[in-house]
Parts: sequence; structure tokens; C-alpha cells
Amino acid sequence: MSSFHLHLVSDATGETCITIGRAAAAQFQGVDAVEHLWSLVRTESQLRRVLAHVEAEPGVVMFTLVDPALRALLHEECRRIDVPCIALLDPVISVLSGFLGVESRNQPGRQHVMDEAYLKRIEAMNYALGHDDGRAPATLDEADIVLVGVSRTSKTPTCFYLANRGLKAANVPVVPGCPLPPELMAPTEALVVGLTCHPDLLIDVRRSRMRMIGAVGETGYVDPAQVEEEVRQARRLFAEAGWPVIDVSHRSIEETAAAILQLYDRRAAAG
Repeated sequence: MSSFHLHLVSDATGETCITIGRAAAAQFQGVDAVEHLWSLVRTESQLRRVLAHVEAEPGVVMFTLVDPALRALLHEECRRIDVPCIALLDPVISVLSGFLGVESRNQPGRQHVMDEAYLKRIEAMNYALGHDDGRAPATLDEADIVLVGVSRTSKTPTCFYLANRGLKAANVPVVPGCPLPPELMAPTEALVVGLTCHPDLLIDVRRSRMRMIGAVGETGYVDPAQVEEEVRQARRLFAEAGWPVIDVSHRSIEETAAAILQLYDRRAAAG
């Protein structure tokens, strides 16, 4: 089997289904999941429309529905059409319920209520957007984390991943011949992290970016000698500033962010 249909059914945005479904499917090399996201499914009529699609394109159903009637209907219909049906949150909720000694609320979209943590994430997202690629250096001192690195070292997507965790993250590019903003070099409460990458991989990423925007021809941006020197100078700068360095060469955005969060948590624990 080279591909299969993966139906992700949620009574909220479906983010949990997407994350777990993709993480599980990624463990099977050479097999592609054809994703069908069915979000905000909260009525029987909505669920029956989803089930019609599942029957037309059978595969695996993963769901995060909390309404007992909808869950029962989904299980019953999946048995009828002989497709596997997986309740993603049941094991976790069951363990938490037993440990805490209370029943779950069974409220759709409970994780998205506009509480203080939600508003903090929105604020962090706005900060990351306003401080992308070296913008607004005057307010870098408001950041929790600042990422520094040469072009195409995943600074921007990593900042937005961190922002989704409620952390204000800014990023500053290291550009040959251009000094870093003095605000970055001044004493700051932010965790400043240098991101680096193997020159060969960096060149591949940059070439891909150039093709994407329609750029043609060879430039210093992808010249092996210049890129190698660019990376070397950036690493020297990180060492002189005493910033921790993370090599993103073979890391996903999530893995890079996890390494940064470990540094952040260790520093916070150390006081």
C-alpha cells in the first residue's frame, strides 16, 4: 500500500487530529496519508455528511469528538462500513480522570477558550510578526527569546512555533557586511540563541527558495565558498557573544523549537 485515506474528524479546529495523525503516519516509510480534515463537526447531520465521504473513500478514521451521541454514531457507522475508528483523546482523558478523581467536561473546543493563556499566545504571535527578520530592534528587550542566524536557518517558522507556546520570539538575520543592531548586543533578559546549518544543506535550501521566487543565475547567496565563510563568521560571532548555538541541519522546526525550549527552561530553573 503506497497511500491510504486518513479521515480526521473533530468538533473543534482539528489541530490535535492533524498533529497526532501526521506523527503516526510518518512512522511508515513509503506510505502517504491522503488527509481529509473534517472540523467543527457538532451535529448529527454534519457527521452523516462526513460519514458519506468516509464510505466513498474508506481508510482510517481518527477523531476527537466529545459528544457521546456523535461518538456512538461514528463508531456504529464505521463498524458498518468496516473501517477502523480511533478515539485519539480517550486514553489520555481516562488516565487524567482516574488520577484527578473527576469527570471530563465533554465540551467541544475547550482548549480554545479565550483565557489568559490564549490571549498570551495571540500577543506573542503579534510580537513575532512585528519582529521578524530584524524589524523593530528598539523593542527587542521585550522578547523572551531572540533567534540569530544567516538566511534560511529556519528563524521565522521557529519563532512562530515558539509564539504558539506563548513566548515572545524575535529573529535577527546575520547579513555579511551589516552590523547587528546595537539593541541585540546590549544586556538583555531575553535568551539569545544562534542558529547554524551545514553550508551544503544551506545552499540546497537557498537554491530551492530562489527557484520558488523565480530567481535565475548564480549569486554569492548560493556560492559555496561565500556561504561557508558566511556560516563560519556567524559561528564566530555567536562564540564571541557567548550565545548558545543550535545546528538546524537535520532538525525539523519542532525539534529546533524543542531544543530552544530546553535551553529556556534550564535558564529559568537556574534563576
